Amino acid sequence: MSALPQGGRVHVESVGVGPPLVLLHGFAMHGGLFAPVLPALAGRARVHVVDLPGHGWSAPVAPFDMGSIVAAVDAAIGAATDDATPGATTGGEPLTVLGWSLGGQIAMRWALARPGRIAKLVLVATTPSFVTRDGWSPAMAPATLARFGDELSVAYRLTLQRFLTLQVQGSDEGRATLAALRARLFERGEPAPGVLAATLGMLTANDLRSDLARIDVPALVIGGERDALVPVEATEHLAAALPRGTHVAIPGAAHAPFLSHRRAFVDAHAAFADG
Repeated sequence: MSALPQGGRVHVESVGVGPPLVLLHGFAMHGGLFAPVLPALAGRARVHVVDLPGHGWSAPVAPFDMGSIVAAVDAAIGAATDDATPGATTGGEPLTVLGWSLGGQIAMRWALARPGRIAKLVLVATTPSFVTRDGWSPAMAPATLARFGDELSVAYRLTLQRFLTLQVQGSDEGRATLAALRARLFERGEPAPGVLAATLGMLTANDLRSDLARIDVPALVIGGERDALVPVEATEHLAAALPRGTHVAIPGAAHAPFLSHRRAFVDAHAAFADG
């Protein structure tokens, strides 16, 4: 595996041989959370695992907004795919981007910003809007997200650990999944509280519903039938609104199906990758 912290900015780890696949993690996490499924994915692709700006081993960007995050990730992946290690792909090859939760919204923003760069999307437990709005109910209330931000500022390690519980609540393998998440949460240090607050602000503001029709690439949307953070109704709507979207609901899964239901997740991804 090659570690490529681009200019001290965005940390990327690359492994495997084949077409490029980029993994983008969720809020307050880091790329190491994908470790349980990485061997299966790397058997079919050259996988580039990203620590999003301000998370894990990546420095924040300024200004800390969606546009800057997408630009930083795009530049880092451009460098990673030009890497001369055996099996590396060329920087001009279109990408498949797999985004989980917050990472899914970043993946969609990336596809909008660089339509020729992104060939396929795999959107896992993500949504066009994490909060309720006029005409959009399968989401959390803005006050709930704001309260979460207040709790982070007071006791952020404890709050993040409670947040992990929500990630797997209701899943068939919730206890084992929670243990795996907790074991890895702080292995790359702690995200700066200011970064977490800024990210929550983005999650509150982001509303991609009017942009979905312009994301004209094959897209697999994977939802967990027991997801308490992103209801399966939201992932179903997302898939239906994307011009080339397909929806897969994983029975018994909550917000982290790639951890709690690895075989079902890998099988769904493989079927999509094979066309």
